[in-house]
Amino acid sequence: MPCPHNEITIVQRSQRQSAVAAAAYQSGEKLFCEYDQQVKHYPEKRGIVHNEILLPPNAPQEYADRNTLWNAAEAVEKQWNSQLARRWVLTIPREIPPDQYAVLVREFCEQQFVSKGMIADFAIHDPHPPGHNPHAHVLLTMRAMDEHGKWLPKSRKVYDLDENGERIKLPSGRWKSHKEDTVDWNDQKYCEIWRHEWEVIQNRYLEANDRPERVDLRSYARQGLDIVPTVHEGAAVRQMEKRGIQTNIGNLNREIRVANRLMKSIRQLIQNLKGWITELGEKRKELLAQKAAEEATLLPNLLMKYMEIRKEERKDWTRAGQNRGTSQDLKAVSEALSYLRQ
Repeated sequence: MPCPHNEITIVQRSQRQSAVAAAAYQSGEKLFCEYDQQVKHYPEKRGIVHNEILLPPNAPQEYADRNTLWNAAEAVEKQWNSQLARRWVLTIPREIPPDQYAVLVREFCEQQFVSKGMIADFAIHDPHPPGHNPHAHVLLTMRAMDEHGKWLPKSRKVYDLDENGERIKLPSGRWKSHKEDTVDWNDQKYCEIWRHEWEVIQNRYLEANDRPERVDLRSYARQGLDIVPTVHEGAAVRQMEKRGIQTNIGNLNREIRVANRLMKSIRQLIQNLKGWITELGEKRKELLAQKAAEEATLLPNLLMKYMEIRKEERKDWTRAGQNRGTSQDLKAVSEALSYLRQ
């Protein structure tokens, strides 16, 4: 079953993070960060099978070099709390062939990011054992560029206007204004849009490969499933667990899985009980219908027997007496039936 995990984060200078370091980690390359004058290299990182930079048409060709790109992206950010890059981690379905991993991620990035003006730097990781946990790291630029490839401001000043279309002057002598984002890439709506589009393209590739599995990136609650989600473990926790070291997150996830299995068993038991009760109800209806049918035939038989007994009792009577007796018996039977119907 494909894993639905995907994670979006922002590389922030206020958290002592670096876009150059993030690019070095996901690509496996040794990069030099001009901001802090340090080499960024993660030689222990294994399983990097592909990396690639996708440029929009207006981007300078020198940005195809990873070191140049991310140093330029960091250099234009002057604030101590600047947002340097958007980072995605996407799980790739194990059910599609490995030679389609990069094709899948490239198509997704071109459609959703590069076409909007972002530069996408992505890498495919398939750590040992191969096919066990294929995933992609995608690093995206935060600023738009003009037609000459120059970084644009993230926001611009817009003057507020009155009902006559004139600028509003404040008591300080300044004009009233507000900031508007140059692009709306930080809008929360895009998280939902991108998650949905990633779900759609994965399912398209699964279908193209004649696989029955499908990806659903909605939460269990939005799917209407009464399942407790596990907590994302991360690479460090997984490595510790792989070495036999139990972690708090690992223990929590084990407890969650046990609880989910127990709840599944209880739900199945309840479903079986409901089916059993329904079956009993149907059998009860059948028995009641059978009993009613038997009673419906029993009464006429009893009445016919009664009439035969009465006729036997009058066999020594005259014909006229027998006829009067039979008439009286029929009248009594008719009155009895009428009473029973009421």
